[in-house]
Amino acid sequence: MKPNRRVFILGGAHTTYMGRGRPEFVHRRHPDYGTRTNPGLEDHLGEAVHGALTATGVDAGEIDRGVVSNFLAECFCRQGHLGSMFAAVDPAFDGKPFLRVEPACASGSAAVISCVEAMQAGVDVTLAVGVEVETNRPGKEGVDHMALAAHWDKQRDFSQFLFPFLFGRRAKAYKEAFGATDEALARVVAKAYANASRNPQALNQSLDVSLEQAMTVDDHNYVFLEDEALRPHMKLHDCTAFTDGASAVILATEDGLKRLGKSPADCTELTGYGWSVRALGAETDPTRMSNMADAAAEAYGHAAIDPGDIDVVELHDCFSISELQQVEALGLADAGGAPALMKDGATELGGRVPVNTGGDLLGFGHPIGATGVKQILEIHRQLAGKAGAYQLSSSPQVGVCANLGGDDRTGIVTVQRAPAS
Repeated sequence: MKPNRRVFILGGAHTTYMGRGRPEFVHRRHPDYGTRTNPGLEDHLGEAVHGALTATGVDAGEIDRGVVSNFLAECFCRQGHLGSMFAAVDPAFDGKPFLRVEPACASGSAAVISCVEAMQAGVDVTLAVGVEVETNRPGKEGVDHMALAAHWDKQRDFSQFLFPFLFGRRAKAYKEAFGATDEALARVVAKAYANASRNPQALNQSLDVSLEQAMTVDDHNYVFLEDEALRPHMKLHDCTAFTDGASAVILATEDGLKRLGKSPADCTELTGYGWSVRALGAETDPTRMSNMADAAAEAYGHAAIDPGDIDVVELHDCFSISELQQVEALGLADAGGAPALMKDGATELGGRVPVNTGGDLLGFGHPIGATGVKQILEIHRQLAGKAGAYQLSSSPQVGVCANLGGDDRTGIVTVQRAPAS
């Protein structure tokens, strides 16, 4: 869709994305275990919201409507009714209409789009926040919760590790169809960790994984699938890790900017989006992401761009194969062409179309409900020249986000433009 009322992104904030990749994260072998606990759902939610208000200079009372994205709070935290928890973050939110949205891993983008659509109906200033806590339950239980993003009755028995199985199937099929190698997947992993090393809020900011390490099977990067045919195609480093965190962004119409004393020059603009959903549990072509390609085509049409106009991308690298297939779904390479594009350096920080500059899911982390909001804010920061140690020197003008739900079941693509000069 193309917004009929222009939509501007003023900025926002991330919490530090937490999990075993962070030295301050408390676990059983941590020296602070028993004396300190990790931040909870409400902690991350409040920190991101107040951080966004501070970063943009917007008073809480100016927010007309809020949307929170979250996938599994009932499972991991035994907490629902998150719109009301959002309202509890600041006394100025009392009486405001806040709600929660949940299309699995695409929840964050859905929250932003829900704000955009409310703004088309007359609301002028909105706040989208995504939050997830995933590290507070045993891994086996967490894996079971994650399987809710697939069709439980039809697919849960495929494997104990359902989504690694589904994306391992994609990796195997892609390699067989296009002659891709383990090196192609390893390039995705190595780039993610290298970019995250520049990002102080990334889960894996202090971890280094080289191309050789990403290709090597060892005690730190083992294979684990029960299916022997798929096992070689999914290693530990090909997967995102359980992550806690939150991200928030503030959006406004032109009337909203005037009310806030801001101008379009202070903002980036969301100029179009596409949203495509396919039936849960239906068979899909494992060699490509056709649903995401449909969402991209819709977004590009409404934003009046084509793939050659794109300067920077945030995409959903939940597994390494996902980045290769989404690069192609976004039209940045032909089918089977993503490995060559990456080998040429086109998706690196200094390349023609940098992808996941802050590390995204593999490097930055994947608190599911926060990811889509995080992507929007990361593109905003790149276009506004505020990305810090991983800021591109190329002065990007057009950025695209691709947020995936399930096994290419929900695809949301958004297009943003740099501030008007």
